[in-house]
Formats: sequence, C-alpha cells, structure tokens
Amino acid sequence: MRTRIKFCGLVRPEDVRTAAALGVDAAGFVFHPRSPRALDVVRAAQLRRLLPSWVAAVGLFVDAPSGSIRLAAGAVGLDVIQFHGSEDRSVCESECPAGLPYWRAVGMREGVDLIECFGRFPGAEALLLDSITDGHGGSGKRFDWTWVPQERPGPIVLAGGIAPENVAEAIARVRPSMVDVSSGIQVGGERPDPRAKSRERMEHFVAEVLRADAAQQDSR
Repeated sequence: MRTRIKFCGLVRPEDVRTAAALGVDAAGFVFHPRSPRALDVVRAAQLRRLLPSWVAAVGLFVDAPSGSIRLAAGAVGLDVIQFHGSEDRSVCESECPAGLPYWRAVGMREGVDLIECFGRFPGAEALLLDSITDGHGGSGKRFDWTWVPQERPGPIVLAGGIAPENVAEAIARVRPSMVDVSSGIQVGGERPDPRAKSRERMEHFVAEVLRADAAQQDSR
C-alpha cells in the first residue's frame, strides 16, 4: 500500500489548487480560533469547493463548543473530523456528525501506550500522532519515532515535524498509513508565513513520499 498524504493548514486558494494537482489524499482546514491558520466556516467552504471529489476535506477542531462541529461539517462539506484537543470518547462519538469518520490526535511522549489509546477510541478511523507543544499541532517539532510500536491494531497518521527533508526516513521507520504536514511545507526564509505554503516544498514533499514508497517496494 502507498503512503497517503495530508496537507494541513491550507488557507490560500492557490495552495489548495496545488495540493489537488499534486494528488494529495486529504486537505486539512483548521477551525481552532487560536491557530495562526484558523479559518471561519465561510472561507473554509470557499476553499472546499476547489477540491476535487477524490481529495478528502478534514476539519481540525480543538475542544469545540457542542454542536459547532456538526454545523461546520454541514456548511463546509467536511469528509473527516479530526479531534485535536482533550476530547474523550463520548465527546468524539456524540459531536462527530452521523456518517462521518473521525481521527483522534494523540500527543506523543515516551511511555504512551498506543494499544491502550486504540482501545479508548474504538470508533476512530485512525489515531493521529503529533508532538506535544503549547499549541495544537503545526509546531514543526518532531517526536521520537521509536516511541511508535511496529505492531498496531489500527491505522496511524504521522504528524509532528514532518517535512520534505525527513519524510522518507519517517516512512521507512514508522510505516504510517498517512503522513500529515503543515509547517514543513510553509513559506520559509527570515519571516516564515504560517498561512502560506511553498509550492516547491509541496512538490518536494510529494516526491519524497513517492521515493520512500518505491524504496519499500524494492526491498520486499
């Protein structure tokens, strides 16, 4: 199986179009007001309309008010809900709109028991593994990949400091179902812009994922 790709924190129409042209599997829209990449429902719906049907729209929420996720999902046309706060199983199951899958983010640290995490969220389509920071994702900081066991009872989405420079290594070592990148493809330089993605880094990222998958096929 190939490694799927999610570009998260998309804000600009040109970045959404580039992501779709590059063949990514999912585009992430952030609905956490404290994030520098936050979108309102109207803007997210405009961006959603730029995506072809084969690219999933993932909505990232952090301890959102009750009922707001269902409203956003309907207005935008979300395909997946990503719970990235302190939501427990009951919240995930009650707030996720009927018929939509959800992913549960797990802040990774030494000693985290992913088997137990899968058990706590049996309805989750996948666990999204991210670094623990003061914010909620998009920090550009990676965690120790040796904390991720090779044997897992379900799919994982690997996030946290993933970038074109290390995604091939991440795939080789962790073998996730999907890799999730945000700050790793943003415009850099002396004044990085968290709301703007770099076309060159987006292209580089996809090329490195394809290279890593090809290397895994050759090794079998």
